[in-house]
Amino acid sequence: MSSIIGIRHFKAFLEVARCGSFTRAARQLHLTQSALTATIKQLEQDVGLTLFDRTTRSVVLSAEGERLMPVATRLVSDFNTALDDLRARAELQQGRVSLAGSPSVVMRLLPVALAQFRALYPSIQIDIRDESAGSLEQRVLGNDVDFAIAGNHSQQPELEYSPILRDRYGLVVPSDHALAQARYLDWQQLPADDLLLLSEDTGIRAQLTRFSLNEQIPINLGRVQIEVSNPAGMAALISQGLGITLLPALAADTRSFADLHFIPLAAPLLEREICIITRKGRALNPAAAALLATVRSCLRNMSLPEWVSTV
Repeated sequence: MSSIIGIRHFKAFLEVARCGSFTRAARQLHLTQSALTATIKQLEQDVGLTLFDRTTRSVVLSAEGERLMPVATRLVSDFNTALDDLRARAELQQGRVSLAGSPSVVMRLLPVALAQFRALYPSIQIDIRDESAGSLEQRVLGNDVDFAIAGNHSQQPELEYSPILRDRYGLVVPSDHALAQARYLDWQQLPADDLLLLSEDTGIRAQLTRFSLNEQIPINLGRVQIEVSNPAGMAALISQGLGITLLPALAADTRSFADLHFIPLAAPLLEREICIITRKGRALNPAAAALLATVRSCLRNMSLPEWVSTV
């Protein structure tokens, strides 16, 4: 004779044992009391044992019920875990991830992580946005992307910023520049007349502006004659001898700057903080969470530029 017992019987058994009352357990399980009573009766008839001692005032486990308790707990827990795993796998097989990153992040940090993620989850669709820091924050706020990796541009109260890297500022010059042989430079040693900067909508320029307003650096940003919207364009101008620039080490470690020279700046030592940016109160879907975990894992094992450190 085949058994009619299923996981619902063990869930009912555990809830009655927890509540000590058929009435309260039925309410928790969203069942009628008669339906719950019938379910427990089916379980007792199938095993041939009385699992509860019933009085007019209470319902308590019998000796046989006490023996069943740990087994039923494990069965229900294993069942719930199995279902959760299956649902997560199903989403990772058909999911989609949208992320945004600053140019240096997209070029320097993401390729290795994406290669590993694609090997694990080849069916997941990935959408990558390469934009300025201010735009990245708005993408996260508008739920256009699941998360972003960039500097903290404006400390939006609705966003969560989780630091992952510290990125030291330095001077980028042509390899034949008079300062190219310097191991370090102080900010006071910067040339005043041939400085190029990224445009004001970028996170790097926004941070340099804050440094200047706080009198942390002795630079008049209003005197800059040439501004560029992305680091690759900046590298091309420097290569043509049009000037030099200030960048964090990671931004200066991309292919565009391969023939240029980075000199770390001290006195003061200033850094950019690169963060995982998410919207507060919004949980990542399983595919996005898996990609973010892959990014974090890769960072722990990645060979980073000398002046970049993990947090």
